[in-house]
Amino acid sequence: MSQVLSMFNSVGPQAFSKMACQMAPYFTTINPLISALRPGHSTVQVPFSREITNHLGTVHAIAMCNAAELAAGTMTDVSIPAGARWIPKGMTVEYLAKAKTDVTAVADGEAVDWQTEGDKIVPVDIHDAEGKKVFTARITMNVKLS
Repeated sequence: MSQVLSMFNSVGPQAFSKMACQMAPYFTTINPLISALRPGHSTVQVPFSREITNHLGTVHAIAMCNAAELAAGTMTDVSIPAGARWIPKGMTVEYLAKAKTDVTAVADGEAVDWQTEGDKIVPVDIHDAEGKKVFTARITMNVKLS
């Protein structure tokens, strides 16, 4: 089991989310809760707040990009072999609808071959509190084996 996954399981979602934000402070801008984490899967919840809204009063596109990257990154970290490294290389996104509520980002890497080196495409979907898909991302993670 990866150290990150072991830490998540040991301290729980709230404490782990705070630690993740200490490691990468920019994520504090969305006040995330990493509510589920396992190889091939991560769920990140982002509460609706004025601080992450745009001029329309809806969740800002970049706030959703941050949630998607956090979900994909944590999932990648616990999915790759021990000793491997990863870095985001690119992101393609689609804004499907205005988000006017809390949002939930789900990274699904079940179909990704994590045992090999190279670029991995991580799909992330974001839904609003009513379950409507409002955003989708495909994040390219470059994985290097040791």
